[in-house]
Amino acid sequence: MAMRGYFGVGVERISKPRNAGAIFRTAHAFGASFVFGIGADVNLKQIRATDTADTARAMPLWEVETPGALALPRGCQLVGIELTDDAVVLPSFRHPARAAYVLGSERSSLTPELLARCDHVVKIPTAFSVNVSVALALTLYDRMLSRGRFAERPVSAGGPTVDLPAHVHGGVFSRRDEEGRDEEAGD
Repeated sequence: MAMRGYFGVGVERISKPRNAGAIFRTAHAFGASFVFGIGADVNLKQIRATDTADTARAMPLWEVETPGALALPRGCQLVGIELTDDAVVLPSFRHPARAAYVLGSERSSLTPELLARCDHVVKIPTAFSVNVSVALALTLYDRMLSRGRFAERPVSAGGPTVDLPAHVHGGVFSRRDEEGRDEEAGD
């Protein structure tokens, strides 16, 4: 499913290779453009047990030691996935076209330094916290649903009854009116 924009996925202080592998594989499956680690204590050779897609060979992967060292592409908004009181509930969040999603370690939250760098923080409305790779999968699925192009859901249970029509690009247009004057100039 092609969408405008791009996204990347990162982890901060992750310590379990299987979780890192599942996160990278999930990011790859949903079409991430890059992956990163901040202060991660993970051996990339060990993540292959769960990252069977070999994400690190398929897209850019970089590692930095601190949140302050993280450099994202211009215009890319950092979105923390974290259970905080002021986080936006995921179903109410509008995903940026250019985003980098970041998750904390398995045993603790995103650091205050990284939370301060986030443009947005979202939380998943569950009764208790879920595994970091599950949290990422839910977030990226929500991104795909909200930014993708899908047929409307039917009123009753079941799948769509009508296929989504093919996208048609608009014709060539000009900002000049029929007399050749600039509309904005007010001539």
